[in-house]
Amino acid sequence: MYALQSSPISIGTAVFVVSVLAVVGIALGALGSAVVQRLSNPVARYRQLYLGVLLPFALLSYVVFRLLGFGYVVVGGGAGTVEALLATFTELLAAGVVGLTAYAPTVRGVRSVRDIDLSTGRALVRMGRYVLGLSVFAALITAPLETGLSPVVLLAAVAALIVAAQAAAPWIIPVVRSVRTPDESTEATLTRLRERAGLTVRDVRILDTDREGTANATVRGVPGYRRLFVTSTFLNTLDDETATALLAVQAGRQDARVLARVVAGLLLALVPLFMTLADRGPLWPLFGASLGVFIVSLWTARRGVRAADDYAAERVGPDAVADALERYADVHDMEPSRRRVSNPFSQSPPLGNRIDRLREQAGK
Repeated sequence: MYALQSSPISIGTAVFVVSVLAVVGIALGALGSAVVQRLSNPVARYRQLYLGVLLPFALLSYVVFRLLGFGYVVVGGGAGTVEALLATFTELLAAGVVGLTAYAPTVRGVRSVRDIDLSTGRALVRMGRYVLGLSVFAALITAPLETGLSPVVLLAAVAALIVAAQAAAPWIIPVVRSVRTPDESTEATLTRLRERAGLTVRDVRILDTDREGTANATVRGVPGYRRLFVTSTFLNTLDDETATALLAVQAGRQDARVLARVVAGLLLALVPLFMTLADRGPLWPLFGASLGVFIVSLWTARRGVRAADDYAAERVGPDAVADALERYADVHDMEPSRRRVSNPFSQSPPLGNRIDRLREQAGK
């Protein structure tokens, strides 16, 4: 795809463009990190830096590579399906590498504000595995756009791939993350806590996060084969009461089908976009409809998170869930944020609002 020129760029020009974007990324990450460290609640601000600045910069880099035909230069040209797939993967991976260069200068700042033993090399290796996995997945979705298939077939193929990725998540995560099987003692403890929380899964895997200090628990998979992933920090830092309450929230998320709401919204939002490919309507109104559908899906996801909190409150008590969320924020050096109006692009209400709501339930 060469939207800006009739002939592909040279390999030398391609290397130059990547180098320039990488240097800009380093400067952007370093400047952003320096600013964030001087703000209140820097942990939350780092997340905003990643999502609001560095991620868009990586996406912009992908657009630049795409317009210049960077992928076809690297793979040597060709117009077949395999060439299109390899070119798309190359462009996505190159954009991911640029994103990693922007991320690298921020690791030192995160290490400072969170007081954790996380080396830049280790953080880049971990993020690099994410970038590689996401590049493969995104290439499989976007490359078919160049194969000449009808928009209806393409929409069905993309939808099937997204659903398949969610179903295969219990096996995909161990590929991009370092995991281990819990020993008998840990397995027995987690089984006891899961029973108290009302969380039913097939098995459990432990994610190595001792240096990152992230105490998370998440469930992935489809009914009948759901796998619980807990971090080593979750096991080592949280007491049984806190862990049980957080697992109960995960059980509530399964009961409310929070992830399914987001995925369904994403699939519905793709329909107007693919309608534009089929020339079934004007571009901008269809794009607006797609954005509107996605925002509504995030609103339903936020309602699902509130329902999950209610589920957990019924299992272990609202005060226990509020205490667990506060402990979660403390472990991650976060100040629970509060908003009168939730961010329309967030799939979860502000943590502080969730805590306040649970405290109100406990006071009734």
